[in-house]
Amino acid sequence: MHIYLVGGAVRDTLLNIKVSDQDWVVVGSSPQELLAAGYLPVGKDFPVFIHPKTKQEYALARTERKISSGHTGFECFFSPSVTLEEDLSRRDLTINAMAQHPDGEIIDPFKGRRDLKDRQLRHVSDAFIEDPLRVLRVARFHAKLFHLGFNIASETLLLMKNMVKAGDLQTLTPERIWQEWNKSLATPNPQVFLSTLRECGALAVILPELDALFGIPQPEQWHPEIDTGIHTLLVAEQAAMLSESLVVRFAAQVHDLGKGITPKEEWPSHKRHCYTGLKLIKELCGRVCIPNEFKELALMVCEHHSNIHRASELKASTKLKILNKCDVWRKPHRLDDILLTCMADSQGRTGFEKHPYPQKQIFEQAYQTALSVNVQDVIQDGFQGASIRTELEQRRIAAIKESSK
Repeated sequence: MHIYLVGGAVRDTLLNIKVSDQDWVVVGSSPQELLAAGYLPVGKDFPVFIHPKTKQEYALARTERKISSGHTGFECFFSPSVTLEEDLSRRDLTINAMAQHPDGEIIDPFKGRRDLKDRQLRHVSDAFIEDPLRVLRVARFHAKLFHLGFNIASETLLLMKNMVKAGDLQTLTPERIWQEWNKSLATPNPQVFLSTLRECGALAVILPELDALFGIPQPEQWHPEIDTGIHTLLVAEQAAMLSESLVVRFAAQVHDLGKGITPKEEWPSHKRHCYTGLKLIKELCGRVCIPNEFKELALMVCEHHSNIHRASELKASTKLKILNKCDVWRKPHRLDDILLTCMADSQGRTGFEKHPYPQKQIFEQAYQTALSVNVQDVIQDGFQGASIRTELEQRRIAAIKESSK
C-alpha cells in the first residue's frame, strides 16, 4: 500500500499559497484493508475513507467510465491494480493531476508543473468533456488563480464552449451549480467566475438572469461603463475588496437583476428595477437552491439600494422605515452588510472606484441615534399597548432628524 498527497494541496503548495484541504490517494489497497486499519467509509459505492485520527479523506486509486449523461453518470472501478497515473488521468486540469510522495517527490505525469509555471488552466485529456460540472470548476479555478496571472488554455476553452453548445450543462443539478457558485464567492476575484462562464456561453444556460444584463445600457452620466453586465462585474469585484462575507458578495452580483427586464423603450433609464428585480431574485434563488440568508440580503439590497444612495436627501422617517424593513434591530450585522453592498454598487463604476461613500456613515449615524431612544422611557412616560410602538417611532424620527442637522 502506498499513500500520496494529491490534487489541490500539491498545487497550492507549489504556488506558495494557503492550502485549505489535504486529500490523499491510496494505491495498492482495498476497502477491507482500510477498514481493518480503522478508516471510516464515506458513502456506499464510492471508495473514500476518513482517517481515524486526522479526519482527512483517503480515496482508493480508481478509474471511471462514462455510462450515462450528467456529472453523476459514471461507473467507478477500484482495485489494488489501479495505478497512481491511472487515477490522476481522470482529473480535470493538469495542475490538479499531480501527487506528492511521502519523501517529497512530485509525481507529474501530465506536466502540471509546466502549466503552473506558464499560468495555464489546461485539461488533462478529452475525457474532460464527460463531466459538464468541469465547465463550472474551470471557471472557479480561474477566479481563484486569476490574481496570479492564470488564463484558460485555448484548447480547454474550446472544449468548454463545445460542451455548452452540445447542451451538456442542462444535466447539472441546482445543488451542484450553487456549490460551485458559492465556492467562487470565496475566491479573490468572484467576478472572473461570471465572466468566464459568459465567455464560454455557460452563463446564459445556468444563470440567464445575469447573462441578460449584458448589452443593456445605463445613463452614461452615472455609469460611464454604460453596459449593465460590465457594471455587475465591477460591483462584484468591488464587493470582494470590501468584504469577505459571501452573502455580501452574492448580493452584489444579483442586486441589479431588474434591469434585465426593463422595456427597451425605457432604456437607458431603469427607474423600476428595485422592484422588478425582487421577483427575479426570488425565482433565481428558488431554482438554484440558494440558502435563505443569501436570498434575504439580496432582496433587501435590491429593494433599498437606490434610496440608500440618496441618503443625504431622505427624510428621517424614510431612513427609519428602511432600518425597520431591514430588521436591523434584531440583526444589527445586517446593516453593515447592506451598506457595504451599496458601497460596492456605487464604487463599481468606471472612474468611481476610489470615491468616498458618505451614505454609509449617514445610515450608521441614523441607526445609532435611533438605537439610543430607550423604549423603557416611553413606557415610563405612561404609553401602553400599541401606542408604545407609535411613540417610539416618533421619538426615533425626531432624534434622527435632530442628529442630521
